[in-house]
Amino acid sequence: MNINSCETHINHALDVFVAEQGKFPIMEVVPKEEKLSTKCSYCEELAIYVVVKE
Repeated sequence: MNINSCETHINHALDVFVAEQGKFPIMEVVPKEEKLSTKCSYCEELAIYVVVKE
């Protein structure tokens, strides 16, 4: 499970991940080369973070 998130929705993304997976995720910064094409999973803003499984 990967969740792309903007600054506004990062707390929600972390909460959703923990609720669904039962584990704390790893939060990574979207790689520079993917920043312009990666949208937030909750809105149309560009994603800054990716929440991923360990």
